[in-house]
Amino acid sequence: MSATETVQLPGPEIVVVTGMSGAGRSTVGKVMEDQGWYVIDNLPVSLLPDLLQVSAEREGKLVGDSPIERIGIVLNVRAQGFDTLTESIRLLKERGWRTHLIFLDATNEALVRRFESVRRPHPLQGAGRLLDAIVREREVLADVRATAESVVDTSGLNVHQLGRKISPLFMTDERSERLRLAVLSFGFKYGVPLDADFVFDMRFLPNPFWVPELRPYTGRETQVAQFVLSQPGAQEFIEGVETLMEPVIAGYLRESRRYVTLAVGCTGGKHRSVAIAEAVAARLASDEVTTFVVHRDLGQE
Repeated sequence: MSATETVQLPGPEIVVVTGMSGAGRSTVGKVMEDQGWYVIDNLPVSLLPDLLQVSAEREGKLVGDSPIERIGIVLNVRAQGFDTLTESIRLLKERGWRTHLIFLDATNEALVRRFESVRRPHPLQGAGRLLDAIVREREVLADVRATAESVVDTSGLNVHQLGRKISPLFMTDERSERLRLAVLSFGFKYGVPLDADFVFDMRFLPNPFWVPELRPYTGRETQVAQFVLSQPGAQEFIEGVETLMEPVIAGYLRESRRYVTLAVGCTGGKHRSVAIAEAVAARLASDEVTTFVVHRDLGQE
């Protein structure tokens, strides 16, 4: 065996969840636990290889007689040895461990609102300003974010929306090997999602907002969806997205990428983007692709 070859070692799958303070790590940890993952909060990074080795030697039996096949490590920037995280994950992957890194992000504005709402200091704030601490943390985490397999933007999501959006990442049934494709509707006036792999603009379609009898409703309701989907160009757009995504999906599956976000925007994220997102998700679902829809900005108005 050459020095560059790796062997898939026994033991559990490891997912490391980190990101900006206030971006939702605790919520993600709870989602993982609800789906049967064994979650460890702020494990010193230096102990990660030891945890995996013990797991392999004991055939994944870490708690009593129950086999632990999936372990989640939730880390914040103050975890012991955090500055070695990127290198540690790289070495583990080279040795054949099934190790994945998920980074949670949010805009500075969203993080400021969250910290102010709970009236808790930022971990790096000290005696300084909250915004300065957020900027400093973003600089510290830049390299970690750049190496993450999945970056999840939580800016416009409450805890329930984040739970629904993140849940497919941690599937433990037969669907877990499929590509999980999130179709996210949003309003451009609230900002483009940070984690979007593809962004499409629905503002070329007539806006139901200007139809008085449709204005109060959303794109999830039949009368609005029918209006949007019957407009010239709507069906052609959906078919075009399907054609565009066919080689992309095939490539992601070959490269073992398991999560992608396709964002569909309109002005306010209430009518056009919502209806099109639902239609695109239905069109792209297949035996190899699990699609789900997140309407980020419904209710913002």
